[in-house]
Amino acid sequence: MTRVLIAGCGYLGQALGLRLIQEGHQVCGLRRKSEKLPSNFLQISADLTLPETLVNLPWPIDVVYYMVGADHRNEEAYHAAYVQGLVNLVRALENQNPVVRRWIFTSSTAVYHQSCGEWVDENSTVAPNHFSGRCLKKGENFLLSNVTEAIVVRLGGIYGPGRHRLIDHVRTSEIQKIEGPSRYLNHVHRDDCVGALVHLLSLNNPQALYLVVDNEPVDKNQLLDWIAGQLGTDLSSKLKTTSQIRQQSNKRCRNTRIVNSGYSFRYPSFREGYAPLLFKELQ
Repeated sequence: MTRVLIAGCGYLGQALGLRLIQEGHQVCGLRRKSEKLPSNFLQISADLTLPETLVNLPWPIDVVYYMVGADHRNEEAYHAAYVQGLVNLVRALENQNPVVRRWIFTSSTAVYHQSCGEWVDENSTVAPNHFSGRCLKKGENFLLSNVTEAIVVRLGGIYGPGRHRLIDHVRTSEIQKIEGPSRYLNHVHRDDCVGALVHLLSLNNPQALYLVVDNEPVDKNQLLDWIAGQLGTDLSSKLKTTSQIRQQSNKRCRNTRIVNSGYSFRYPSFREGYAPLLFKELQ
């Protein structure tokens, strides 16, 4: 049995905690409003940006998952979540729980600056050109420099039960395809995020960085057309030119390292992942 602290128990953190409890681990969930957590979590109400709330944390903790999200989409909020909050928790646990053996930090593929469809992996150059990526990279660097055994997990765009915005937008014709060069998306189903994070909990001799995305980066138009076909919707006339699109990161992420470590994806592509969501949508 492993004693696990999940800092930031939102959509993904709660799913992870429930899976860990099923496997016989103890889980403490930390968030500002802990009453929103499942009843079988040990619940801690704390604000990671306020060190004075991070006192008297529970029983010796073996593993910490740092899985917070920013409150707002601005640089101040991202720095508070991914840098300052992380620093505060590391310092608090240095004093209270020096036995922590592993930290796992959920970062994002947003740290990659590539915008021409390049393939990227854990060895690719990272030079974020947006505050979101810069703050995430600062958090990664801090953890890797200050914790003996730290693992950074760069997640792709998460979808799954309760998070199927693309389906909703295609169904209501609120989305347009992009005219011009391919623009790649790197997705991962919520259950594969959870599966990979559980896998890394007890992996022997882990590396410091893993990309967790499915096997198949997909052109956004291809994905929209596939969803539309499943729903019986025609998006062929809904185009906007690339000049109307804000320049975004555009890369193809490889998951070779996490696969080679022994993890097998339950949903290896968008087809397997979106199919059950579409089935519910069509019922």
